[in-house]
Amino acid sequence: MDGLFRGARETARSLWVMFRAGLAPFPRLDEGLRSLVAVRKYGPFVGAVRHAARRNGDAVALADELGELTFQQLEQRSNALTRAWQGRGIAAGTVIAALCRDHRGLVVVMLAAGKLGARLVLLNTGFAKPQLADVVAREQVSALVHDQEFTELLDAVDPGVERYLAWVDEETPAETTVTTLDELIASTEDTAVPAPRRPGGFVLLTSGTTGTPKGAPRERTSALSSAQFLDRIPLRAGESTCLAAPIFHGTGLSQFVLAFALGCKVVLSRRFDPENTLRLVAEHRCSTLVVVPTMLQRIIDLGPDMLARHDTSRLRIVFAAGSAVSPDLCRRTAEAFGDVLYNLYGSTEVAVATVARPEELRKAPGTAGRPPVSCRVRLHDDNGKRITEPEAVGRVFVGSGLSFSGYTDGRSKEIIDGLLSTGDVGHFDADGLLFIDGRDDDMIVSGGENVFPLEVENLLADRQDVLEAAVLGVPDEEFGQRLKAFLVAAPGARVDPDEVREYVKANLARYKVPREVVLIDRLPRNATGKLLRRELLAGTAT
Repeated sequence: MDGLFRGARETARSLWVMFRAGLAPFPRLDEGLRSLVAVRKYGPFVGAVRHAARRNGDAVALADELGELTFQQLEQRSNALTRAWQGRGIAAGTVIAALCRDHRGLVVVMLAAGKLGARLVLLNTGFAKPQLADVVAREQVSALVHDQEFTELLDAVDPGVERYLAWVDEETPAETTVTTLDELIASTEDTAVPAPRRPGGFVLLTSGTTGTPKGAPRERTSALSSAQFLDRIPLRAGESTCLAAPIFHGTGLSQFVLAFALGCKVVLSRRFDPENTLRLVAEHRCSTLVVVPTMLQRIIDLGPDMLARHDTSRLRIVFAAGSAVSPDLCRRTAEAFGDVLYNLYGSTEVAVATVARPEELRKAPGTAGRPPVSCRVRLHDDNGKRITEPEAVGRVFVGSGLSFSGYTDGRSKEIIDGLLSTGDVGHFDADGLLFIDGRDDDMIVSGGENVFPLEVENLLADRQDVLEAAVLGVPDEEFGQRLKAFLVAAPGARVDPDEVREYVKANLARYKVPREVVLIDRLPRNATGKLLRRELLAGTAT
C-alpha cells in the first residue's frame, strides 16, 4: 500500500514538474495526447521531433557550422534517410553505429534509426582502433556512419560492415567509394514513414578507461522520466541550449533529447573550444550551457577579461555532469557567471541519481546534491547493510526509471533492494546532501588506514598555483599502498613538491599525505574529460 501511495505521489509531482517546464501543455490536453502517442509509437526522441514538426515546423531546431535547420526540415531529411536505408535492407532490429562529432548528420541518423526501429550505438570519437573494432564486433554492427576524419580508424573493422559518410571535410578530397548521407537523402522522397513495430533505441558506451567499453542500452522509457531532469533544474520550453558536451555521452544525449522535447533550439559545434563556446552562447542568446566539468574548467580558465568580451547575461543554467565538480570549480563558476551551476551526479548505467542546485553548491561546494522526483539513493556497506547515519561512508546505490537493465554482453551491476550500484562511495551530511568520496575501487589501504584519493585531489585543486590535480594509489612495500599526486601548474606558477606535501599534512590526516608529487604538463583525458589513469601511471603524460 505504501508503494502504491508513493508511486501515485511521484506521478502527480512529475506531472506538475513537466507542466511547470512547459512539457505538459495543459489545458491543451489534445496536444498532450498527440505528443504521448508520438512518443509511444516512435520513442521519446523521434516522437518529440515529429510532434514539434507538426505543431511548429518552422521553428529552428538546431544550429551547427552549416547553419540552421527547422524541426520540419529534420523530419523530412530523416524520412528520406529512413526510406533510403530501407531500400538497402536496413530494417527493424538492425544495429547501426555512429562515429560522429556533434552536427546535423548525427541528428538525422538518430532520427532515422528510431524510425526504422533499429538500435543505434553511439561511438566515442576518442576511441583507438582496437577499442572501436572490438565494440563494432561485439555489438554486431551491420552499418557504420562516420565523419571523414575517422576513416583511418576503421581499418580494423570488418569490411563487411556497410559504411556511410555523415560529414565530409572541405579541405580534403571527397570520398569516392563511400556513400554520403546527403546523397541518400537527395535521392529519396521525404514523405512520412510508417511507425516501426517497436521504436529503436540507443546504446551508450562506458568510457573504457579500465578496458574495452561496455554497452549500456537506453530503450524506451516513461515520458514521466523527463521530470527527473526538470525537477531540480529550471529548464523551460522554447529557449536556446548550447550543447558543448558530446551527444555520444550520456550527459549530452539526455539534454539534447530533452531540449528537443521542450521545443528548444540546440546549438552544436563539432569541436569544443572554450572561447567559441562563449561566442555561441552570446550569438544564440542561450539560456542553458551543457558541459562536462573539464570543459567548464577550460572556460573559467580563460579569465575575467576574456569572459567579459561575450554577453552571457541570458545564461541561467550551466548544466555540468559526467564527473565530479571540485569545490574550487564550483566557487570560480559562481564568481564568473553567478548562481547558475547545476551539477548532476549519475552514470551511464543509472542515468540520474542526484542534482546539486546553486544554493547547495554555494553552501557546500562539491556536493552532489539531492535526488530529484522518482529517484532513490541509498548507501550500503560491504555486507549489503544499509547506512543511514550522517557522515558515514558507504557504497552508492540508485533507483530510477532511467536505469539500464544490463550491459549488452549480459553482465550487470550489483543490485540491492532494486537499486543499482554506481561503483562510487559517498556519504550524506546532516542536511541530507550527498557527497561522493571516490570510486569504490579507488580506495586504498595505507598503513591500515582507508584513504579515498578524491579528498586529497580536491584539496590540491583548490590551490592558486595548481591548474589540475590527480591523486592515485600505487603499491608500496612498507605500507601496502600509498598516494601519488600528479599536478599541472597554473600558468606562470612554480609548484614546490615539498611545500605541497606540507600543505596536505597541515589540512588532512598524516596518512593522506602523498609520498610523491609529480609535476606534468597535462593530465591525459578521453573525449568526455575522464582521467586516463592507466596512461598516467604508465608515465605517458609528461
